[in-house]
Amino acid sequence: MSRDESSIELAAWLQTAPGRYLLAWEQARLDQEVVDAFGFHALQLGLPELEGLRANRMPHRWVASDSLLTAAQLTAPPPEDDSISTRPMERHVALYCEFDALPFPDASVDLVVLPHALELARDPHQTLREVERVLVPEGRAVIVGFNPTSLWGLRQRVGHFRRGLGFRRDRGLFLPRAGDFIGYWRARDWLRLLGFEVEAGRFGCWRPPLASERWLERFAWMDRVGDRWWPVLGAVYMICAIKRVRGMRLVGVARQERRAR
Repeated sequence: MSRDESSIELAAWLQTAPGRYLLAWEQARLDQEVVDAFGFHALQLGLPELEGLRANRMPHRWVASDSLLTAAQLTAPPPEDDSISTRPMERHVALYCEFDALPFPDASVDLVVLPHALELARDPHQTLREVERVLVPEGRAVIVGFNPTSLWGLRQRVGHFRRGLGFRRDRGLFLPRAGDFIGYWRARDWLRLLGFEVEAGRFGCWRPPLASERWLERFAWMDRVGDRWWPVLGAVYMICAIKRVRGMRLVGVARQERRAR
């Protein structure tokens, strides 16, 4: 699947009932996480349908996309469920670039938000290395991704299994086909290898994988209970990390000269 096809499919899915439910949770949590992040430059990679930096007060804020599709091209067709209203997806993109080759100098950005950017990136490892490169010391990275160990992830795996058995291509798939879901603990390990300190992690969206808005509302009680009793089974996770830079140490001859003085 090409990058443009992935963007079209993701934009169409975000207009469905579960897509709007997911965006609402992510928008509320990102508003809480970025409101107290201070600095001068903030960057959001991908998912321009989500205003991940709207609550932040930095003077320079950019939304980057790796797709050149316009808002009209990303407007999804009418859904089969008449209860779901469609509207053109808003896109406030200021920069088009490859996420694994960001056009920013080293240590120049104070905050980077990655809503599902690692899952859809061409090279998620290199993308995260680029984030570490452009972040200033003590800069913040906020990662949002689908949780493969959830009811949504289970249904997606069942859908891929049905496709492997020869069923209809889209039958049984609940989430967009594009991308490789990166687990919560796997993402934390990647961050630690790059010198990040994980400050906080949380899960959300515990309702079952249902396509109907009416049925999703009937299971709204699971959001209240899931946060307490089965938090790690949320359909989506968020990780907040800080880039740490260790102080320099004198070694060898320089260290001996310092002791002599």
